Formats: sequence, C-alpha cells, structure tokens
Amino acid sequence: MLYDFKSIYSACVIIRVILMPLSFGEMYTSLLNVKQAINVERQLIDHLETYIEHESERLEDIKRFYAKVSDLHSEVYSGPSAAMANPLVAFTLIKRLQSEWLNLIYSDEAQENTQDFRSGYEEVEKEGSLPKLEDLQGAAKGLMRLQDVYALQVGGLVRGHFQRITDGNPIDIYSPTVSVPLSGDDCFLVGKVAYELEDYYHSVQWLEESVRLFRGAGREWSPENEGTLEDALDHLAFSHFKTGNISYALSLSQELLNHDPMNGRVLKNVQKYERLLVDSPPLLSTDTGLKRPNTTYLRTRNTYERLCRTQGTQPTHYENPRLFCDYFNNDSPGLLLQPIRREVLSLQPYVVLYHSFITDSEAESIRELAQTGLRRSVVASGEEQATAEYRISKSAWLKETAHPIIGRLDQRITLLTSLNVQPPYAEYLQVVNYGIGGHYEPHFDHATSASSPLFRLNTGNRVATFMIYNAALFWWNLHRNGQGDGDTLHAGCPVLVGDKWVANKWIHEYGQEFQRRCSPNPEE
Repeated sequence: MLYDFKSIYSACVIIRVILMPLSFGEMYTSLLNVKQAINVERQLIDHLETYIEHESERLEDIKRFYAKVSDLHSEVYSGPSAAMANPLVAFTLIKRLQSEWLNLIYSDEAQENTQDFRSGYEEVEKEGSLPKLEDLQGAAKGLMRLQDVYALQVGGLVRGHFQRITDGNPIDIYSPTVSVPLSGDDCFLVGKVAYELEDYYHSVQWLEESVRLFRGAGREWSPENEGTLEDALDHLAFSHFKTGNISYALSLSQELLNHDPMNGRVLKNVQKYERLLVDSPPLLSTDTGLKRPNTTYLRTRNTYERLCRTQGTQPTHYENPRLFCDYFNNDSPGLLLQPIRREVLSLQPYVVLYHSFITDSEAESIRELAQTGLRRSVVASGEEQATAEYRISKSAWLKETAHPIIGRLDQRITLLTSLNVQPPYAEYLQVVNYGIGGHYEPHFDHATSASSPLFRLNTGNRVATFMIYNAALFWWNLHRNGQGDGDTLHAGCPVLVGDKWVANKWIHEYGQEFQRRCSPNPEE
C-alpha cells in the first residue's frame, strides 16, 4: 500500500529568509536558495540602473549633437550662399566632418558602459550565486512534474492559473495571490528542455503555447529572449513528427519556410513529410490527443499521483472505527504533567501523528541551523549514495552539539517511543528543504539491500522513522522479525506551493529495548 505521509501535512510554516552564506549549487533543489536568488537579482537591477543612467547621458549628448547639426542645416546652410563665405561657418563644417562625426561614431563610451555592466554581472557570477543551466533545466522539469502529478492544464499555467479539468470544466486547485503569466520565451525554454530529453509528450504542449504567444506578439523582438517564433515552430514541427502527427508537422514546417525560405534543412523535412503522407495517408480518427508515455521504473505511479491529487484529504471509506485520538504520556514521568496529543492514523502499518511536537520558534531555530549545511539530497545507489531525479531537495545533518534544541528534541522522541535515539543507534537529525516541484517518489526508509550504505553504522537497519513538521509522524519500518514492512511504502508529493521543510530522525535496530509500547498491535 502506498502512503503519502510526507505530503499529508505539507502545509508547513513558510520560513523567513535569512541572509547568510549558503550553498547555491543546484539552486532549483531548494526553495530557500531560490528565495536567496531574489537578492542576487536586486544586485543586477542596481547594475542595470547604472548602465541605463550612463547610456541615457550618452544618448542625450548624441541628441544634443543631432539638434545642433540639424539646426545648422535648416537655418544656416539652407539660406543664402553667402553664409558659406563666412570662414567661421566653413571652418566649423570641415571640423565637424573631419573630427566631431568621427569622435561620435568611434566613441568608446558605449563600449565602456557595456563593459562596466558586464563587469558588474561577472562580479555577481564569481560569487557563485547565479543559477546555472542545470537549474533552469531542473526548474523546467519541476513545472512538468507539477503538470503531470496534479493533472494541471498547460494553458492555465501559462496564464498563471493552477487548473485541472474536472467534468469538462477548468477548476482552480490553487489560486495564487500574485499571478505571473509566462511569455512565449518562457514556454519555449520549458518545451526545449523536454525536446532535448526526447520527451515529445511535454514538448508539444509547451511549444504549442510558445508558438501561440510568439504569433500574438507579432515580429517584435525582445533582447532578453533566447527563442523566436522560428525556433518554436522548428522544435514543435519535429515534436509532432515524433508523436506521429505528420500532417501538422508539415503545416508547421511550411509556416516556418514563410519566415526562412532558404532553410535547406526545413525544405528537406517538408519533402520528407510530403512523401510520408503519400506513402501512408493518415487514418481518420477522433482520438487525436497526446498520450502520456507509460513508466517502467515507477509501477505505483497511478496510485501515487491519485493520492497526491487528494492534496491531503482521504476518502471517507478509509475511515476505521478503531482509529482514535488521545492525550498520550507513554507512562513516562516526563510526560505525566504535559501529555502530547496523539492521533493514530493507521493500524497497518502503524502510523501515529503527534500534534504540536515542536513550537514555531523551535522549528525556526532548526531551519536556521540547517541553512549553511544544505546540500543536494542523495539516495542509496548500491554500496554508495548518489543524487537522483526521483528525489529533489537539499538536506543538512544536525548533531546534538549543534544547539541544545537538538538534544531536547532527541529526549522528547525517546519519551514518546522509549527508543534510544543517540548515535550510532540512530542517525543525526536530517533537515530537508524541497525545491521547485520538489518531491520524493515512492520509497522505503529501511534498506532493501544488504549492500546498502545504511549498514555502515553497524547498528542494523532503520527500524523506525520519526518525521517532524510542526507535528510529527512515527511509524515502524520493520516487522518484529527484522524484515521490512512493505506497507510502509510512502512518498513526498511535489510541492505545489509554499516552502516545505521536513526533519527526519531514523532509528536503527541495535541498542533498542524493542519495546513497542506505542503500538496497539503487540502481535505484529
């Protein structure tokens, strides 16, 4: 069974941006780094403002020269020829043509202004705080992930709306307070990322929007754009060809030739498409829609995405009368006077939610402690660890010595679970910040291979997980016989909106009394 423990309570507290040194590598994998990029762009805006001021002054000087010369031609040179008999008039004409025009045309001022602007950009770039190409690609993949998992309409996203078609009508699943529409160039870059991955299902949808927006803009050119209408048509035509829509590929290629009639490659494509249509005429069919490719690595994709689309709500048929809420003290003296609110969410697997496990100020402190240590999250890969597309986030590990609050959290976990959470019998507290469309696809917390790097602690497998938001979730990963519990397959849905932070405490087998005092199923 697939559970979405990491998204049921994903409406985490939105953090305050703390201005301090951070790891900006792979910016798209942590929303904290994306937020920090706002301050980076402010620096570039300052440099651009200076550049505009200098260029404006330069253009004012050029306008002044233009007005002076124009006035001479309209007021002096167009008059009686006697004007040229004046040696002063003749001298200034010769001087302008031999000197002033040259000084104007070959002036280095424009180049110096541009160079100063570039130098400002390069200074920011040296700080390592600018996104790289992989960040742009990762952000684009994040948008496509949100599109797929939440069944969002690309046309809606382009207009700044998060909409899903329900019963034939667009329904807003999230209404942003600030709506930001996408440009033709924005859509082109998303489509291009998909195109380069040979993902034509996505490239067709995003490039269609790009072409529509570029057409609407006419022949206007924007210096900040990478793509053009011709680029979008070119990529879209081939994407349709790859999805089998040869007729439309031909039509788009012919439109492209109207803009670039001497493009030999496109001419060959047109001839190729025409031959294919003659040899194999398209069949009449009412089904002309794109079909999303099946996945070979994620067998639970449909269940996973269906759970994500509930956005934290569960159907009523999952209700179990044996589930309950209470005030829990675990017979611990430390909790007798201040028991914690416990909610049993599931009996198999046994999953408990502890409400208000930490305070807002404690959560803020943990986020601040983790910021400088955030690095791309990794997963087990054989005997080593590696980054993976199915986990997009950054993580930091906090020792008890980092701050007294970490020790207090460990003590609180022990009071609730009766488990030893001190290393090496448990791992350090892992703090995770998710990125753009950040997610963690279905996985187990416990090792499923004897070669897993988890066993390097020599304290066995991960017997339990304690996951902290402002509330906290606890579940057992292993059966009493030490075998992994297949029902603990769980996932973190892509972050649709907000800033998601999670803290994980993984407890290992050895060093435990193995008292499952918080479990109502002693026979398990």
